[in-house]
This record gives sequence, C-alpha cells and structure tokens, in this order.
Amino acid sequence: MTDQYGRKIDYMRISVTDRCNLRCRYCMPEEGIECINHEDILTYEEIVTAAEAAAELGVRKIKITGGEPLVRRGITELVRMLKNIQGIKEVTMTSNGVLLKNKANGLRSAGLDGINISLDTLDREKFKRLTRYDTLEEVIKGIREAAGTGIKTKLNCIPIRDFNEDEWIKIAAFSNDNIEVRFIELMPVGLGKEFKLIPYEKVKERLEAAYGTSRTNWDKHGNGPAVYYNFPGLKGCVGFITAMSHEFCKDCNRIRLTAEGDLKLCLCYNEGISLKPYLRNHISKDRLKAILEEAIYQKPAHHCFHDKALRDVERRSMVQIGG
Repeated sequence: MTDQYGRKIDYMRISVTDRCNLRCRYCMPEEGIECINHEDILTYEEIVTAAEAAAELGVRKIKITGGEPLVRRGITELVRMLKNIQGIKEVTMTSNGVLLKNKANGLRSAGLDGINISLDTLDREKFKRLTRYDTLEEVIKGIREAAGTGIKTKLNCIPIRDFNEDEWIKIAAFSNDNIEVRFIELMPVGLGKEFKLIPYEKVKERLEAAYGTSRTNWDKHGNGPAVYYNFPGLKGCVGFITAMSHEFCKDCNRIRLTAEGDLKLCLCYNEGISLKPYLRNHISKDRLKAILEEAIYQKPAHHCFHDKALRDVERRSMVQIGG
C-alpha cells in the first residue's frame, strides 16, 4: 500500500485509550483532560477489524499507544488478538512504565515484541515535578522487569531545556543493559508548544564528551525514523528522533488510529477520517479496505509544524491523539 508520493505505508499506531495515570507537563494539564466516554472508544473487536483490513493492504507492524495503554482492562488479550492477524509481523507498545512490573510477563506470553518506555529523568523530585506523581521507582522496576522477560525494551527521553540536561549521560548508560535509548525532539503538539526545542546535536555532543566519538549504526532497529549511533564507552547504541531539526517526512511509513476511531494520516494536521461509523455499521471488509486505501493515498507530503499560519494544525494533545 502506497500513498500518492510513493511511500510504502506498513506501520499503524493504534491508541486504545486517552486516559493516563501520569500528568506530564508537556502532555496534560494538572487536572487532566475531559476523557472520551467509554462507549465512544473503539472496542477491541473494532480495533482488530480495522487492523485486519490494514494488514490486507500491507500494514505489517502495529504499535499500541495511549494515553497509557496498560490502564485499559484486558490489554494483554488485545496484544494476543493483534498477533494472530495474518500478515502482522510485529506488535509493540508505548508505556510510561508505572504498571509494567506486574504486567510484563503476561504481555510477553501474549506475544508482545517490544515496548517503548518514557523516561525523562532519574531524579525522584524532578520526576514528581514533571509527571505530578511520585512513581519513578515503579517505572524503573517496570523497565528492568520488561527487559528481563526478553521483550525488546527501549527508553524514550525528551531533552528538556533547563530540566534534564545534566542527566543525558546517565540515561544513555541504560544502553549498557541491552536497553536501547532514544532521545526524541519534543514536537509542538498540545502543551508541548510551551517548551523550547533542544536539537539532537546538543545531546550527541554531550554524549560524545562522556563516551567518545560516535559512529553511525546502520542496523535496522524498529519501525520509525530514529538514527542510531555507537559510542566507544557504551555497550549498546543510542538513537535520535529529529522530527523538528531534520524532517524525515519523505520516508514516513505510518498512519494512526485514535481511541475514538479517527484515522490520522499525519500527526501535525487536524484532518483524517472517522472509521467508527463504518466499523459499528459492520460494513464489509472490502468496503473498509477501499475506504482505508483512498484515505491513505491522500496522506500529506510533510508535516506543518514550522508553518504557524496554517489553520488546520492539530490542536489536541498527544494523549488525545495517541502517542
């Protein structure tokens, strides 16, 4: 399945909830958001129907997102259902890690291939300030438990000006424990607009000062656009996702399905198509595939984050869209 620019679309991010058990300052206000009514969120059966149609069109990899996916009841069973879809080669998940310690074994048994865990600080007080919850210890235990089960574990760290600049070296050291570390430029979505971007070069420069001159690692590491490097002083590798300083839209291979059933073709734009009416009216799979194919063909050429004059920019937060 390709779009009008010839990009192969083989990766689908599926949000299962807009609820989260943290209140990260770049994502949610302290009081939270007005959550979608439970009956308005796609059921697991509806999600699987959409995923089956996408798989028949060429989607091969699925990432379960939120909110926090682990707060939704029965999430392990959804992993199992998605893994059983013909054509799906990989099912992964994003998480903040708070609930992961007690769920890692079940997720592994269900077939989860990988998990990306957000970790922006190792300092308990700063973690409380950023997330508004005192759960850093649970997150660290969850990371260790997931890695110990054999699930491919990655840490996602957002460099934040005047907050975690002194911690990048310590966070990168997790790569010594067979855990991939990625530094991700903060995108101006929702409350993220209030934070100043730190370009990846600054992080890489700091890591090279501590761990030696890096060299590019050309191995395939996952579904996304991260560029990985090896450092002489680290056993593992460190990746950088640079959506703002180095646009990679020409190679974008993804689509997103929000928890309420909106198919988003680009994170930046407030446009897409609602699949929920079609799923709840139980249209034929051929018809659903045709709707998906037509929508995906219209995927925008690139994001619009640098064009502040555009009116159709996405105004929802990441927790509402799907991380």
